[in-house]
Amino acid sequence: AMSDSDVDEDELLQMALQEQAARDLSHQRPAGANKPVVNLVRPPANARGGAKARQPSRGGDEDDDSEVEMLSISSGDEDGAPARERGPPPPRGGGRAGARRAASRDDADLDDAEPRSWKRVDEAELARRVREMREARAAPSVQALDQKAAAAAAARKALTSVQTLPKGVEVLDPLGLGVMDNKSLRLITEASMSSPVSREKSQGLDPSMREKVIYSSPHFDPKVFLSWVHKDTSAADLESGALTLKTDLKGRTQQKKQLVKENFDCFVSCKTTIDDIESKLRQIEDDPEGAGTSHLYSVTQKISGVANRAFEPLFERQAQADKIRSVQGMLQRFRTLFNLPSAIRGNIRKGEYDLAVREYQKAKSIVLPSHVGILKRVLEEVEKVMHEFRGMLYKSMEDPHLDLAELENIVRLLLELEPETDPVWHYLNIQNGRIHGLFEKCTVDHEVRMEILQNKRHEKVLSDSKWRQLQQESNKSLEVDSAIGDSFQDDQLSSTFMAEEADSLRATYIRRLSAVLIQHVPAFWRLALSVFSGKFAKAAAGNALADSEMNAKSGANKTDDKGAEAKYTNHSLDEVASMVCATVSVFDTKVQNTFRDFEECNILRPFMGDTIKEIAKACQTLEGKDSSPTAVKMLHALHSEMTKLYILRLCSWMRVTTKEVSKHETWVTLSTLERNKSPYAISCLPLEFREITISAMDRIELMIFNLRNETAKSYDITRQLQEIHESVRLAFLNSFRDFAGYLGTFGAELAQSRSNKENNHVQNGYMNGTDRESSASMDGDLHKKLLVVLSNIGYCKAELSDQLYNKYRHIWSPIRDNDERSADMRDLVTSFSGLEDKVLDQYTFAKSNVIRNAAHNYLLDSGIHWGAAPVVKGIRDATLDLLHILVAVHAEVYSGARPLLEKTMKILVEGLVDIFLSLFYENKAKDLRTLDANGFCQLMLELEYFETVLNTYFSTEAQQALKSLQESLLEKACESGSEDAASDDKQVPSVSPDDLLVSIPNIHACP
Repeated sequence: AMSDSDVDEDELLQMALQEQAARDLSHQRPAGANKPVVNLVRPPANARGGAKARQPSRGGDEDDDSEVEMLSISSGDEDGAPARERGPPPPRGGGRAGARRAASRDDADLDDAEPRSWKRVDEAELARRVREMREARAAPSVQALDQKAAAAAAARKALTSVQTLPKGVEVLDPLGLGVMDNKSLRLITEASMSSPVSREKSQGLDPSMREKVIYSSPHFDPKVFLSWVHKDTSAADLESGALTLKTDLKGRTQQKKQLVKENFDCFVSCKTTIDDIESKLRQIEDDPEGAGTSHLYSVTQKISGVANRAFEPLFERQAQADKIRSVQGMLQRFRTLFNLPSAIRGNIRKGEYDLAVREYQKAKSIVLPSHVGILKRVLEEVEKVMHEFRGMLYKSMEDPHLDLAELENIVRLLLELEPETDPVWHYLNIQNGRIHGLFEKCTVDHEVRMEILQNKRHEKVLSDSKWRQLQQESNKSLEVDSAIGDSFQDDQLSSTFMAEEADSLRATYIRRLSAVLIQHVPAFWRLALSVFSGKFAKAAAGNALADSEMNAKSGANKTDDKGAEAKYTNHSLDEVASMVCATVSVFDTKVQNTFRDFEECNILRPFMGDTIKEIAKACQTLEGKDSSPTAVKMLHALHSEMTKLYILRLCSWMRVTTKEVSKHETWVTLSTLERNKSPYAISCLPLEFREITISAMDRIELMIFNLRNETAKSYDITRQLQEIHESVRLAFLNSFRDFAGYLGTFGAELAQSRSNKENNHVQNGYMNGTDRESSASMDGDLHKKLLVVLSNIGYCKAELSDQLYNKYRHIWSPIRDNDERSADMRDLVTSFSGLEDKVLDQYTFAKSNVIRNAAHNYLLDSGIHWGAAPVVKGIRDATLDLLHILVAVHAEVYSGARPLLEKTMKILVEGLVDIFLSLFYENKAKDLRTLDANGFCQLMLELEYFETVLNTYFSTEAQQALKSLQESLLEKACESGSEDAASDDKQVPSVSPDDLLVSIPNIHACP
């Protein structure tokens, strides 16, 4: 611990430093302060010895003494002598009288054997005496040990090995095995001698442990001593040491006995003298007259107290004056160092950074005694100022508007202050963090805006709910039905508007992220390229060549640039590329997450397309030397992924929207102009499907075109394009298949409705006339709907599929492949053809039921008994009624699905003949049990009439069925004629088939 005087001096110095720092730098010192300081300290006679004496000691007390000593030497005063040796302070008379007295005192000091002032002290001699006193205190038994022969040999051996140790740091081992280090109390061995530095750095023992190890201490513990000092000593050496210790103990005992024996008379005389003195002292104490001494003692104590009170302020002022002189001398000697903190602050305040750095480097180059505390504190203050300066420089790097010249200057200053640091890498990290911070700011702003929109949407929902409730209550009071549909439409419109606004915010968010990337990443990468190309390395190395010299020596300096760059940084451009890639990765994650949040209902709005354009713009901006190739590749991958995702969402939207549209069929056929003169009388459903497909495919075509032109120039995206092409082709074909399935569902539902109605009629029995009329009207509507479905299917198969496939085939097949086209179209045509046949069967089946009823009326309910038919007069009205049904179907199909007319009529004509056959065979034994010649001729005439009128639509199968019917009628007529002849008693010849056939031409001649 430092003494009180040292503490006071440090406080005075600190006060002086603060006053000096507060003083204006431009203040001129008085003329008297320019006098040089006279150093009154005489150099020691032995320079080496003086140097050793000035080395700091290892003990705490010695450090304090050395510091006081150094301060005294620096100030040049005469405070080196101890306080108890000082005489009274010199009188404060005139300066000349004081000088004469000081001179006479100096002359007296020259005459005396012992010096009275510090400047007369021989420092080397003083250090030698101090060491001898310490050795005498630390090892009092060294001389006794040297007298024993066995121990002397071991001691001489140990001392021989530690001749280089400084005196006062060793203690002899009581076991005679060597010398112990006084600081660590370890046995000094040859290994420890080889590394004196490690021995000097060894830590001392704590006091409690030291008391147990030192054998002269009253708390000495032999076990602790052996475990600490001799933990590495062998057993043999310990046994030898024990023998030495026993021998020494015996020798000391014998010496004591011999000493008492030889000086027995002296011991007896001393004992007698001591007893006499003790008896005399007791007599003095017991004598009443001895009380005067105590009174004298008390008076003396009072006088001493009065003297102390009287002269104490004077002594204190004298000591304070001495300390002030000492401090003044110190300040005068190290005035440059003490002024350094305020000078550096002034230079920094004026902006003269180079001058501040030079002053700091000068201060670092000054070699000062490391054990002088006040100088350490001054240097610590300088370091504090420079630490603040470095912090200011690093803080200025965070300025977003910092230009390159200012950055170079800051980097140069930081490298001069801390050559081992990497300020440019720190600046790159700051810029990278700033880009990330801008990303996060955009994210926070977007989240705040989305939260505001959500609150707005929630408030809108609550407001609409309250308004709807008020409307319902008002309508109930007025007994008016509430318009639920209108409220639903309003809610849907409100939801669509909110979704559109949300997507607008998402698009704005991605646009802001792209702007941050485009604005900051290229500048960041160009800065990194300039750094690692050696520009900043030359600045750090202090290369101040002119531009002309640089151009002239560019080839010769390449090697120097590489060396400077190697000294400049331990980082590489790949690490900067990794930073850029990490930034692009953050951008990628944010953009993709936001892009996936776009609403499906706004897919045709420009939000997604504009977002992809922003990414493409970022790719174009960062290409070349404006970013690392890996980061550009990541951006192109992001562009490809977002394009693919948008295309897939368009494909999905196309199928989903087709499904939604197909749920609402109006069953209203379009005009010829609206359907572009198509022979198919379609509804608006195929055209809506066409618009959906065109809207999606046009955007898909544009996306793929942009992807090919912008990305394929620099990177091979063949595999990604193939995947997109295949996805688009399958989505296109599946969209048509889905639409065909929805049309088929309509046909199935209509057929099921007709079947349910017929079942209801069967269950309810016969219907009256009104029910028949309503049923006929419903059947007509059902047939028209089936025809609309059939027309839609035929339109998609014959026109729409081929038209759209040829228009967009180049998207997935840039090279015209007729085989692929044939396969795809064959699949579509097959799908629509199968569906067409199925719906056509349902339509013809429904019409066949009507025809069957008319045919039943024609054969069985026309009022003719075919066994006694009247003479043939012509075509009956029942025949015309039956034919009118076919004519109506012909007109209906002609106007609704003209390409399917022939196929439909052939099916119906063939069905008509099949119906005639089935009715004939069903009623062969009932109503058609007999058929006379007139009836046969009537039927044959009408069948030929049907054949003549419907000749165009008579298929081969229908011709064969008609012949079979005619033969069956002929056979029945012959049978009927034979039966009639047999029943009569007259002998009438039977009617032959030839006679019946011959009679048919005669019928044609009838009017």
